[in-house]
Amino acid sequence: MKKLLLIFAFAAISACVFAQNPDKREVRDGNRKFRKENYKEAEISYRKALVKDSASFAGNYNLASSLYKQNDFESAGEYLGKLKDTAPLNARAQDYYFNKGNVDLQKKDYASAVEDFKQSLLRNPSDLEAKESYTYAKMMLKNEQNGGGGQNQDQNQDQDQNQDQNQDQNQDQNQNQEQNQNQNKNQEQNQNQSQISPQQAQQLLQAIQAKEKDTQDKVKKEKAAALNSRQKDKNW
Repeated sequence: MKKLLLIFAFAAISACVFAQNPDKREVRDGNRKFRKENYKEAEISYRKALVKDSASFAGNYNLASSLYKQNDFESAGEYLGKLKDTAPLNARAQDYYFNKGNVDLQKKDYASAVEDFKQSLLRNPSDLEAKESYTYAKMMLKNEQNGGGGQNQDQNQDQDQNQDQNQDQNQDQNQNQEQNQNQNKNQEQNQNQSQISPQQAQQLLQAIQAKEKDTQDKVKKEKAAALNSRQKDKNW
């Protein structure tokens, strides 16, 4: 991760070198604030410098640096873009292209970033940080041209896993539905078996009543026999 941080790091040293003329107080003031990491205050000083000289290379370049530090990459790119005609002839062209490459990386404009870092290396082939940035930008461009590469593969794998999970869930649901249907069928059969017709119920009731009548008749006969027996044995 350290190398990636170096790749995305803005060239702070090159952001604070443009104050050649003693009368450019705003630029020098902005540079002092920039070194103290007071990027918003530095931005204000650089804008004041541009009010006096809108074509100032130092004002535009350093303002872009302060905006970059505040993660305003679009605005940083706009101010660097104002220097595209004069930058190739400037003594700090190497730093200009390096910084512009970092802006384009943040904007995910990898094709422009590759060209920017290439121009920076042409002016200083020994710059290791520019080489790393150039290599990284080329890798990101190639990945973009291939449609995302590994990212797409991961997405496809995730989709396959989701499909498998959905299939398993559907199978489980189907099995549960079949079990529920079988249970309902068995319950219906048991209910059907326990239910009898009105005719059957009437016949069953008549049989029970007949059995009770027989039992009552038998009890009456036994009582009558016992009574007769006592009457015969009684002494009048």
